[in-house]
Amino acid sequence: MPVLPSWLTEPLWDQFAGLLPARPEYDPDHPLGCHRRRINDRIVFDKMLQLLRFGCSYEAIADTTCSATTIRSRRDEWMRRGVFAELKQIALESYDRIVGLALDRIAVDGCITKAPGGGEVAGRSPVDRGKQGLKRSGMTDGYGIPLGRALAGANRHDSPLLAPTLDRLNDLGPLPQDITVHLDAGYDSDKTRTLLAERGLHGRIAHKGEKAPIQAGQRWHVERTHAWQNAFQRLARCYERRATVIAAFFDLADVIITVRSLIRRAWTTHRWSHRPHRCP
Repeated sequence: MPVLPSWLTEPLWDQFAGLLPARPEYDPDHPLGCHRRRINDRIVFDKMLQLLRFGCSYEAIADTTCSATTIRSRRDEWMRRGVFAELKQIALESYDRIVGLALDRIAVDGCITKAPGGGEVAGRSPVDRGKQGLKRSGMTDGYGIPLGRALAGANRHDSPLLAPTLDRLNDLGPLPQDITVHLDAGYDSDKTRTLLAERGLHGRIAHKGEKAPIQAGQRWHVERTHAWQNAFQRLARCYERRATVIAAFFDLADVIITVRSLIRRAWTTHRWSHRPHRCP
């Protein structure tokens, strides 16, 4: 059974392949001219999707078509070229052009997940008996499309991560004049209000001591996006130790979420050659 349906995998691969340089099957500079042929990029890409979805080890995913070493080396090669970050930027621009990002209202919230292997962005989790955990401060638009994130240890408070999270807005190009940021009671402080005012943003912050259902507002979109991201087991239980690798897997997951939402929302308003026969 495929990790993702074909109506989602094929457009992802078509765009991903367009970002890769042309490589010969055999290295013409090899002194003997008889080394092993290069593993096809599509095979490694499918392995990356399996790693992201199932969260298992590289050795468990490796088989006769591709070894664990090849997956790691190809992953690092793509990271050095910035392919994952560029793919995410293309997905956001495509979504904005076809559907439109709701940037007049954004939501920011933190989410703590497990990080059994520790690593550069892991810390003692206050909700898991002090075990190693990872916190992500995620930002979404008004519909829940992931715009960016800041990674830190699970022992970090949400409020100090707001500034680096909002910095991701600089990568989105022209922004609306009036932007409202929806935040929960963890950000209820004068420091947060000053930060938003310096950036020309309006804050709708839940007040401490009041019941959440009364003041939930539009904050549920980012919480739903956290649930979408936690459906990828490599993000919900992260064994990667390097922050750059974790960010690459997050970018790949965000691309999947964005393209899936794009196809679902555009299915009723647009037609294209490979449009699914049924609404996804």
